[in-house]
Amino acid sequence: MLEPALINPATFTITRPEPGEYAPYYDRYISLVAGTDILGTLDAQRRQTMLLLSGRDESEGNFRYAPEKWSAKEVLGHVCDTERIFAYRALRIARADQTPMAGFEQDDYVRNGPFARAPLAEMIEDYIAVRRATLTLLRNLEEAAWVRRGVANKNEVSVRALAYIIAGHEVHHRRILEEKYFGER
Repeated sequence: MLEPALINPATFTITRPEPGEYAPYYDRYISLVAGTDILGTLDAQRRQTMLLLSGRDESEGNFRYAPEKWSAKEVLGHVCDTERIFAYRALRIARADQTPMAGFEQDDYVRNGPFARAPLAEMIEDYIAVRRATLTLLRNLEEAAWVRRGVANKNEVSVRALAYIIAGHEVHHRRILEEKYFGER
């Protein structure tokens, strides 16, 4: 019996997801991802986000650019929570689990998360751990797993679409952090 092929960048390219592999809502994130090297993009994002956050102090982590808006730490916590959920969905779908998965309410997750109490340095460490886990999962998928589809939040989605959504979601929130929280760009 032949062993399933794992991702070998020299022989397999993970192509961009096509419309129909994800709910139209997620095009807002997928469209933010340049190129077709999703694994390289996810790894580069880890470095970019670490650079953005390194050297920041607690007052910057607790900053809200407007009343009722999340703090910078809450934004980072949201990125981590969302990545965990989308990576979990990718795992289940990659393993051919056809059980539909429920959605989640992001505001409830932030409200009930420990982000306001956690030191910014711990939040950054959590982000690094989450991204490394996501990359380990995705780098070890079989070729066939990337195009498998499942149902999450009442919508069909492919594993490769989830990878692009994770990347685009981070770009979206990193830009908000740069522009509205840290005054960069």
